[in-house]
Amino acid sequence: MLFCFPLLRAQERPQGQFIFEPGSTSFPESHASTIVALKNGELMAAWFGGTKERAPDVAIWGSRFTHGVWTAPVELEREKDVPSWNPVLFHTGDGRLWLYYKVGPSPGEWSAGRMYSDDEGKTWSKDERLPAGLLGPIRAKPLILKDGTIVSGTSFEAHETWAAWIERSTDNGATWKKIGPIDISREFDKTAAPAADPPKDAPGWAADKGPRKFEGIIQPSVISLGGKHLRLYARSRTLASKIAVADSMDNGLTWTQARFLDLPNNNSGIDAVALKDGRVIMIFNNTTVGRTPLNLAVSTDGEHFRVFATLEDTVGQYSYPAIIQAPDGSLEMTYTWQRKTIKYVHLTLSEVPKQ
Repeated sequence: MLFCFPLLRAQERPQGQFIFEPGSTSFPESHASTIVALKNGELMAAWFGGTKERAPDVAIWGSRFTHGVWTAPVELEREKDVPSWNPVLFHTGDGRLWLYYKVGPSPGEWSAGRMYSDDEGKTWSKDERLPAGLLGPIRAKPLILKDGTIVSGTSFEAHETWAAWIERSTDNGATWKKIGPIDISREFDKTAAPAADPPKDAPGWAADKGPRKFEGIIQPSVISLGGKHLRLYARSRTLASKIAVADSMDNGLTWTQARFLDLPNNNSGIDAVALKDGRVIMIFNNTTVGRTPLNLAVSTDGEHFRVFATLEDTVGQYSYPAIIQAPDGSLEMTYTWQRKTIKYVHLTLSEVPKQ
C-alpha cells in the first residue's frame, strides 16, 4: 500500500540546478543520466545527448560537480553513425571507475561497451565491447557487495517481450554470470487491478505509447535489504501499471519470479538506493501515465513506501532518474528535464523523514 506523508511545502522543495542550461550545448536533446560520487568528494554525471533519441549523432557526455558548479559537458564516447545509450558510472571493489553504455540503432539491437578510468574520470581507457549476450547495467547503477561482487540489473527488449536479468561478477567485471530471465506472469498481470487507459488527450500519452498492453519488465535497480537478501525494483509495461519487484536470498545467485508492488509505474525508468541506516529511497514518477510528477518515497522495509517530496509536477517530461547516497549520507540525484537538459538535486539526510 502506498502511504503519503504531507509533501514538503513548495518553498521547501529541493530546488536543484541544471547541469547545463537548455539550449547551451551542441546537442538539443539529453536523456538517461547517471551519477557517481568521486573519491575526492566531487560528483560526476553522464548522459546521452544528440539531435534526438536514436539519431546517429547521439553520444555519451559527462560533467563534474566541483566547488558547487557543474563543468561544461565533455564528450566521453561516440560511435560512427550509430547512437549510444544509457551510460552507467560506478566504482568496482578495487576502486576503479567504470563507464558502461549501450550501442545500437534500437534497444533490441544493442551491444554493450565500457571503458575505465584510474584517475576518477579525468582520462579514460580505450573502449571495449562486452561479449555477445551481455549488456552490463542496463540503466541503473549496479549493487557492489561488501566482498566486491557486482550484482547488475540488466534487461532485454525484444519485440513485444521484455524481461529482466541479473549479470553477476566476482572479479570486478572480468567475467560474468548471467542469471534469469526474471519476469512477471501474464496471468498474474490479469489478476492485478488494472490501470485505466488514459484518454488520448492526456499529458504524456505519447510517452506511454498508446493503449496499455503486456510486454513485461525491464531496467531493474538492485539494493540490499541486509544479510544476503537483495531486492530489485523494475519498470513495467503491464496492464497493472505498477512497479515490479523480485527477491534473492543468496546475494543474487537465484531470484524469485517478479510480483507487483503497490507503487504505480508509467512505463518509465525508476531508481532506488538503500541508505546506510537501512531505509530505502525510491525516485519515480508517481503516476500511471506520462512522466510527471517526479517524486521521492521512503520505506523502512523496502515494501511499503511513503511519498515525501515532489521534485517536479508541472507539464512536461521528468524521467529516468538516478540516485545515490554520498559518503556524507546525503542524497544526490539527476534526472531528465524536458529532454532539454539534466537536472541535479541534493538532499541532506536530515531532510528524509523517518517512517
